[in-house]
Amino acid sequence: MDASIVDLAPMPADGSATEAFERTVERAQHAEDLGYSRFWVAEHHDFTDSVASTTPEALISHVAAKTEDIRVGSGTVLLNHYSPYKVAETFSVLDALAPGRIDLGVGRATGSPASDLALQQDRSQQRRGTDDHAEKIHEVAAHLYDGFEADHPFSDLQLARAAETIPDVWVLGSSPSSAAIAGELGLRYCFAAFIRPGPAVEAFETYRENFEPSSFGAGPEEPRGAIAVNVTCAPTDEEAARLRATAEASHELLRSGRVDQLPLHSVEDAIDVLGGVPDPTPMPIEPGEWPRAVSGSPETVREQLDQMTDQTGVEEVVIQSQLADHEDTLRSHELLADALDLTPR
Repeated sequence: MDASIVDLAPMPADGSATEAFERTVERAQHAEDLGYSRFWVAEHHDFTDSVASTTPEALISHVAAKTEDIRVGSGTVLLNHYSPYKVAETFSVLDALAPGRIDLGVGRATGSPASDLALQQDRSQQRRGTDDHAEKIHEVAAHLYDGFEADHPFSDLQLARAAETIPDVWVLGSSPSSAAIAGELGLRYCFAAFIRPGPAVEAFETYRENFEPSSFGAGPEEPRGAIAVNVTCAPTDEEAARLRATAEASHELLRSGRVDQLPLHSVEDAIDVLGGVPDPTPMPIEPGEWPRAVSGSPETVREQLDQMTDQTGVEEVVIQSQLADHEDTLRSHELLADALDLTPR
């Protein structure tokens, strides 16, 4: 199984975005050394007390410049906020700066009312009752892969390009509807199990049922998928469950609207929120009953991920870590790399 990482650039205690990004680079370099396939950075708005990764297109350039050959990309660009042409231009330039190493993950999400308003492309015209997500993803791919028909108004638009490479386009989502879009457009698909784990198996069934190769070569010839999972790995199941408290407590605070208590900078604070240490992840992991976050020793986590990839029929996992301590995160990635038999660079 291949393994990759998606990073949120969490804010350190009493730190700045500069320090958060320095640690992101350290995690990317560490992941590259350990043999991870790709390193994605997220897009979140209006949570800069907790996470600094607001602008993946900027952070990707920095991470790519500080690494050698690991693929670097977005997990995800929130396409509901942006022009497809501008996104394609940006990622084509990123690919020219780091040829053959750039992934463009596209998805959608809403944030706070204020941030959504500030990010709107045209505040004078509210498009209500329409869903143009598939159309926008198609447009991004068509710009990158010269997929417009000759009579299309965008057919003559040109991008600044690398000599021989084009970014790989991934559709990211957490529902069968996003899976259907990825399949119909013939693109790669990554399911965000750390957001909404329940429909993971159904989503990949939908993806394969709808898959048709892209008519202009924007994706693979056969379905290609990955699952993004919140994973905590430690020497024992019990220690991993204790460290997982940060992920569990952060979700509980967000769910209950207590965002003023975020971020959590220690496991002890997280345990206080939860009222105790989480139990180890129950096994086996059954279809439709996946937990939002899993944890365990290297052997346990390998078994968990084997079950999840077997059920979905994918060969790649994208690891999200939500640990309070940077060193614990590095150690978790290291133990997981050993468990998955990654080949160090």
